[in-house]
Amino acid sequence: MTQTATEVPMRPLGGCARRMRLRGLAMALVPVLLAAAGCGSGSSVTANPSNSTFSISPGTNTIDTNCTGCNGTNAKGALVEQFTATLTGGGAAGVTWTVSGGDANSGAGSITAAGAYTPPSYLTTDHVEVVVTATLNATTTATAVLTLTPGFLQPLTPENVALGANGTVTVTGYVAEAGGSAGIDFALSSTATGTSGGQGSLSAPRCLRGSANFTSCVVTYTAPSSVSSTGVTYIVASIGTASRAVSEVLLNTAGVSSNPATHQTEGTTPVPLGSSGGNNSDYDSSGNQIVDCCSGTLGSLIQDSNARQYLLSANHVLARSDHASVGNTIIQPGLIDNNCTPYGEGSGTTPVGFLTGWLALSSSATNADAAIAQVNSRAVNSSGSILELGAQQTDGQLAAAPPGISSTGGKGETAVLNLKVAKSGRTTGLTCASVSALSLDVRVDYYLDCAETRSYLTKTFTNQLAISGNQFSDAGDSGALVVDSANAEPVGLFFAGGTDVSGVSQAVANPVGEVLSELSAQVGGGISYTFVGTTDHAVSCLNYGSNTVAAAQGRTLSGTELGRAQQALAQARALVNPSQGILGVGTGKSSDHSGEGAVLVYTDENMNANVPATVDGVRTLAVATTARAVAYGSAPQAPFETGSAVSALQSSVLNAAVAVKEQVAGRLMRQNAAFFGVGVGQSLDNPKEAALVIYVDRRKVPAQLPATVNGLRTRYVVMDRLHVTRSYATPVQSRSHCMAHPAKEQPGRFNLFDWNRPRSLKLF
Repeated sequence: MTQTATEVPMRPLGGCARRMRLRGLAMALVPVLLAAAGCGSGSSVTANPSNSTFSISPGTNTIDTNCTGCNGTNAKGALVEQFTATLTGGGAAGVTWTVSGGDANSGAGSITAAGAYTPPSYLTTDHVEVVVTATLNATTTATAVLTLTPGFLQPLTPENVALGANGTVTVTGYVAEAGGSAGIDFALSSTATGTSGGQGSLSAPRCLRGSANFTSCVVTYTAPSSVSSTGVTYIVASIGTASRAVSEVLLNTAGVSSNPATHQTEGTTPVPLGSSGGNNSDYDSSGNQIVDCCSGTLGSLIQDSNARQYLLSANHVLARSDHASVGNTIIQPGLIDNNCTPYGEGSGTTPVGFLTGWLALSSSATNADAAIAQVNSRAVNSSGSILELGAQQTDGQLAAAPPGISSTGGKGETAVLNLKVAKSGRTTGLTCASVSALSLDVRVDYYLDCAETRSYLTKTFTNQLAISGNQFSDAGDSGALVVDSANAEPVGLFFAGGTDVSGVSQAVANPVGEVLSELSAQVGGGISYTFVGTTDHAVSCLNYGSNTVAAAQGRTLSGTELGRAQQALAQARALVNPSQGILGVGTGKSSDHSGEGAVLVYTDENMNANVPATVDGVRTLAVATTARAVAYGSAPQAPFETGSAVSALQSSVLNAAVAVKEQVAGRLMRQNAAFFGVGVGQSLDNPKEAALVIYVDRRKVPAQLPATVNGLRTRYVVMDRLHVTRSYATPVQSRSHCMAHPAKEQPGRFNLFDWNRPRSLKLF
């Protein structure tokens, strides 16, 4: 059932000292509040997108402040509404673009000379109209009208949570609107895109509104009284018809209760690891004002051969991507979780160490993103305890516990393909997924500032670990220790990631063996480092599943792809030979490349049939089944459809694939800028075969992607390029505009930044 928010009185602002500290910050970022004539969009306007000389497109559209509903992206990959102008006789019209109307406070947005429109980042009313005008030869015009509605200021909080029977959680959504009457509609769903199904119940939402504050709405979710099987229920939040956000609830039969919010608060000393933290100077400033800040995760504890203990995290978390200074104060929680207030300028953080050294990203001799900080006396749990890495307690919460070190002497273990791993991080808390690729060569972008407006460098890392699974990681988890879920032995240091087009988290981690080795050689002067930990122990895994195969099999194929698969079927029929283990063929959909047609090849589950990677240039899916299932039409439509366990690749198959990857990875990434990573994984179309796992920039996907490279199957992960700035808070980026209220109504009140944490982008 959909729940619609009701209004409650605006809550008071925070404590006096913090409010005064942040008022100067917010007022430096929110334009001077003056009333002015001629502002605002006024009455409803009509689009006139064509005349006798030229026309513009689109003529009308409805989008939100996040540009949900926009039709394009700009050169930097940001969403924009792209307008075009075409002469009546054909060809592009050389017009000048302008915008007018919009919000009386935040303006009309902006438009480039090429017609790329970006909306303002917030509104002060429920909807406004923006007039886009194209002018040709200074006299002839055409106009389009955009209706703008507010979007979500940031993802729902929390984005993921685990609950047992009767468990409860409060979910908060922030709307990019100050004033107005808009609220958030909440609904339970069995899918991330639906509005029905799901388990449990929702309370009536409540919203806090005010002209000086962003609107926030809260709803309480209650799990059902009994949970028969572990699975995900989605809390789907929507604003109008365009903007949506989702929180995932992992209902589990074990009764585990886990909320990532516990990783973001100021801990009681000695603080546990797996919590929010970072460099006390990790902020951007303008003049004497802080304009945004960054943070990550204090991942784990290591010690040198002299028993000195150090915090281990990512370089870009502790050392600000090479731009920190030895001795910098490291704090818990990070600035992102303390309203960008550094230690020494207000309460809310604890100094836990001082920066000791890092692996320089700018050096060709480094192959990891890591830094260490010597711990302050009694500031950090000396046993190396990490939040939620321990056993379940009577209340369902997971205890903190050190990683396991007994089987490796604190050196960590080497990951294998499909290994189930866990991590405890600032943003998503404790989550589990599987190693999806080995030997990954990947390009990662670094920036000089939190807001990612100034590029620093792009570094290519080799032989990294890839991890894939729903909700495994998100902004602010950088620096988290990745462990083997079976024994809690360290495996990797998480440092980069994102979400693919199927909504699955894709993470990249440095192998811990290389991290320790490089720290010893380049920071410790030959002194060896080991992880601080305890006897090996299992981790209570919280696995939110993976949409990869389901999304690929649920996608509707284009007519072209259906035709390709059907045409190849005629040739594929020649493969059918039960004595050789091939029982039949059909048409299907590839999971290695979502949206591509494939030929289903049904193989005898008791035989080792030889299935070609392609037939007539079309991918094949090798589905092990029985002759009876084929005859009765009940055979699966994809190898992983039944959810059965997947056998490990033979070592000879994996080694041969790694050899191919070593030959082709550099060439592939040089020849096509869309390819930013190449590793080796298991094919989703034929689990008996390895595949090159190729990461593709979703904004530059080539028209043709080869089904094989050097005879090896290819599996494509389409997503944004990797960038690893910390979880990042920035106040609303307002443009030139007129204000809705006189200045005398506002001093001491219009402080959006103090009211709630501003947009936290999906960065790492």
